[in-house]
Amino acid sequence: MIKTLIFDFGDVFINLDKQATLRELQKLNISQFTDELIEKNKVYEMGLISSEAFLTAYIDQFSHLNSDLIRNSWNAILMDFPIYRFQFIKKLSEEKDYKLILLSNTNEMHINWIKQDVFFFEDFKNCFDSFYLSHEIKLRKPNADIFQYVLEKENLIAEECLFIDDTLENTEAAAKLGLKTWHLEPTREDVIDLFTTKKELF
Repeated sequence: MIKTLIFDFGDVFINLDKQATLRELQKLNISQFTDELIEKNKVYEMGLISSEAFLTAYIDQFSHLNSDLIRNSWNAILMDFPIYRFQFIKKLSEEKDYKLILLSNTNEMHINWIKQDVFFFEDFKNCFDSFYLSHEIKLRKPNADIFQYVLEKENLIAEECLFIDDTLENTEAAAKLGLKTWHLEPTREDVIDLFTTKKELF
């Protein structure tokens, strides 16, 4: 029996254009991420370096860039947040049938942009019993330790949790720990259809 719903954020609630950052950087004559920058992206997402250090790492490699150009390219991935998805989670919160948790790989610049751009963000956040962002807890998906952290901190039984994420690598990692999962494919599925798409779990 499912007692806890654990949701990803990007492409589950807020729409993403995952190629947008590289596309914007290509306009600035940067054709691809170096291995060093890929690693820097990961540690930034885990909050292990500051936004200032992250921006400096890019400027050190590409001296023709400045902080504003990098920040705008970095945030280009973030698109719209359909309000009907907020209404969906708000209704779930009001019904109180499930414990609601958000578990997202995100970083300080992205969440700051969302706070400024999405007028209902604080109300959205308040729908959840717990709200875990990778850069705040220093852990990231698909590493097993982030799921173990949430299970232990929330005193959850893995088999009683349903984890919803748009990245297969993440749902596979959660499933190995016993969580039920839904690999949501945003091009043809929507989180608001949870109880029909995964009706066999409820």
